[in-house]
Amino acid sequence: MIWHLIAAFVVGVACAGIALFLRKVSRQRLPKWIIPVFAGVGMLAYQVHTEYDWFDHKTASLPENSVVVASEAPGSLWRPWTYMIPMTTAFTVLDTGSIQPRSIDNQIISEFMLYRFEKQHVDRVKAQAYVLNCDTRDLLPMNEKRMLDLEKRQVLTQDNELLLQVCR
Repeated sequence: MIWHLIAAFVVGVACAGIALFLRKVSRQRLPKWIIPVFAGVGMLAYQVHTEYDWFDHKTASLPENSVVVASEAPGSLWRPWTYMIPMTTAFTVLDTGSIQPRSIDNQIISEFMLYRFEKQHVDRVKAQAYVLNCDTRDLLPMNEKRMLDLEKRQVLTQDNELLLQVCR
């Protein structure tokens, strides 16, 4: 996080330098207030770029056996532009190397790990083991003791990306 603050400062100084250069080229015809405006716009543009690039940056650093199965891009009141141009703030990744399919009572049951990434002031990652019945599409999380949590049972839709990836 400190590196982003330093980078924003450097971008602000660089943009202020561009404004100084433009004032010099125009023989001081441009007003002095253009210097802090350039610095502020440059820092704001850097921050917006960094926030929109978060999802691409995180997914590029994932291992090859990882597949993004869901993402969230809600609009924010304090960022009104996110209603027009959505910004991904969370996503879920399936570790395809962790899929363990089994046949129980003529039904295919798969156990696997999902990782949820959330963009906050410090990025958060939560790992959760799940069991998916490929025939009934029932998805059940497992607790720390590797027991099924029946209260959090979900039924996935036929076109759900997680179902398509796990039950190939």
